[in-house]
Amino acid sequence: MALPERTTFHAMIEELERQSVATLPETLRFAGRILFLVDDPRLILRQLQGEDLSWPLDVSLRNDISTDEITPAYICYYYDETLGDFPYLGLKAGDQFPISRGSVKAGGFVCSVSGRRRGKGSSREQSPYAEMSAGIRVVIADSIERIYRENCQNLGILTSTDFSLVDRIRRGDEIPLIEFTKGEGAITRDIIEHGGLFQYNVARIQGKVEVPPPGSSPRPLTLAEKIIARHWVRDLAEDAVGVSHIAPGDEGFVRTDIRFSHEYVTPMSAIFWERYVGGDVGIADPGSVFFFRDHLTFLDVAMTEERKAQGLLDVALQLKRKQEQFALSQGVKLYGELPRSGQGGVARGSEAICHTKILEQHALPGHLIIGSDSHTPHAGAIGSIAFGVGTTAIFNSWLTKDVRIRVPPSVLVRVTGRKPENVTAKDFMLQILRHPYVKNGHAIGKIVEYAGETVADLSVDERATMTNMAAEVGAFTGIIRPDEAVIEYLHRERGLDASQVWELIAGLFSDDGAEYEEIIELKADELQPLVALPGDPGNGLFIEELGGPVKIDIAYAGSCTGGKKSDMDMYARVFKAALERGDTVHPDVQCFIQCGSQDVKQYCADRGYLEVFEIVGAKFIEPSCGACINAGPGVSYDNSTVTISAINRNFPGRSGPGKLYLASPYTTAASAIAGFITAWVSD
Repeated sequence: MALPERTTFHAMIEELERQSVATLPETLRFAGRILFLVDDPRLILRQLQGEDLSWPLDVSLRNDISTDEITPAYICYYYDETLGDFPYLGLKAGDQFPISRGSVKAGGFVCSVSGRRRGKGSSREQSPYAEMSAGIRVVIADSIERIYRENCQNLGILTSTDFSLVDRIRRGDEIPLIEFTKGEGAITRDIIEHGGLFQYNVARIQGKVEVPPPGSSPRPLTLAEKIIARHWVRDLAEDAVGVSHIAPGDEGFVRTDIRFSHEYVTPMSAIFWERYVGGDVGIADPGSVFFFRDHLTFLDVAMTEERKAQGLLDVALQLKRKQEQFALSQGVKLYGELPRSGQGGVARGSEAICHTKILEQHALPGHLIIGSDSHTPHAGAIGSIAFGVGTTAIFNSWLTKDVRIRVPPSVLVRVTGRKPENVTAKDFMLQILRHPYVKNGHAIGKIVEYAGETVADLSVDERATMTNMAAEVGAFTGIIRPDEAVIEYLHRERGLDASQVWELIAGLFSDDGAEYEEIIELKADELQPLVALPGDPGNGLFIEELGGPVKIDIAYAGSCTGGKKSDMDMYARVFKAALERGDTVHPDVQCFIQCGSQDVKQYCADRGYLEVFEIVGAKFIEPSCGACINAGPGVSYDNSTVTISAINRNFPGRSGPGKLYLASPYTTAASAIAGFITAWVSD
């Protein structure tokens, strides 16, 4: 294993080799109550007040519970056991939010039960950590999203889709541990049996667990499978990497080229590192690690006075300080917050949103990248395997430089035909998200490969919209074959020599005969601009299906999904045409534009876009995540506020309490001018 030169790291490895390793007992008994997360807020309140509901229920379990609902963004300012006061504070039941601070912990619940697609959305490990700190030891749901499920396993929370366990837990029966490990691969089973990922890795370093080699025979490989195979760790101790063949279901570890995290995750990972490894120990290969201060740089502007009075701003600033301290001590590159200007210290944003900068400057075709955010697949636009992981996986990757994987099946989304001029990659995604295969959760945890001549005609920025929003699909990652457009992009943006990039992309394509679990065909010439109705990105409709004008109060044009150079081209095109007609942003609409990086801002300045935005009446905001994470200008201010937005998800509370419609950059800009949701029509 390639280790840092620091002696303390070697000493730590020797210490880990001496530690005793325990496993969970063969049978488990759970003492506590069961919390059913249902659609009826009255039933949730009755449970919190001490009533145990009979099972099976005669009401519906809540489906599609996102991590934004389990721990809303402001809850993630905490990164220790204090999180146990907060699980489900953002959970919407009916039109209410029935769970209050401390109520779950006080209720003595040991098991939490819900419906399909539990844990969708953000990769934040604060969600299962909050549940665990509140006493939850078992999560049962009809289906469970990949990152959330892995985060549970890494922390030691048991998960299951077997509802027959409900009565057994309630009775206090002894339940064999195998009930929670059956159907799992050898590595996942071992992680569960050891009570978490770090404990497993200690046993792995000691040679006490066996990592099985891939069991597949030679077969045609998809693009993603080829990259995974190249990074497969054959032997950790010998630093042996790479195999010739893998197949869906193979489980192992893959060597990373890039590991990154932002201020929501780095501090908790750092706390774990200091607790389990040691604060004076260097992480493995710090040059391939990047930290970002991008989510909360405008928090002081966006946070309500009530929350400031509660001390939440001070709590959030601890994230910034902890990340800065850890980056300095570890010699890790930190893309930070820009210096504040003016006497009052006005916020100036960040150097870049993590996904934007990774694609702009670091990712290469064939790379394997992990990040502490569900939208890490953004870098798949140039043929990288990039996927989101949680806090514990990031922390463990600092130790071993690898990450566990169970090779997912692949899904091919092929887009063909000539798209209308006002249809964009965002519209492709809103159409894909309402496809029954995706909307019903069948793509969860799978690799989505986008292909077809229409995708090949897209710019790299537009391709990044599609790979980025693999997160909304619930996919493991999204990827697109690298081609001449990628060569041109890397030459233009980074000055890489074309011959060098050709070498990188050699062989990066799916073999003839490669296996796909599902093939989704999309005809671009049959599409129109879409919006996703409030509540879920899968609620897509053609704009003409809205049934009448929908008046808007806010138009937000930004985020990693909507803050790239090509997005700025679209906003500027619409606004320039409006100015030529004598139109500006509608007087009843607040319009915000926010770039994904300082490079994108400079691009706007060079092309005169900043002046166009100002004249048309749009407020330009320095690069940062901001409103997309309910932490910057552009958030809604009450339940009746209607927003049209170019961001990637619109789960309840994601960007304030109002009604949030998702749309393309063209639609967002055109609606800002009109004052209601409308498609842009080229002049």
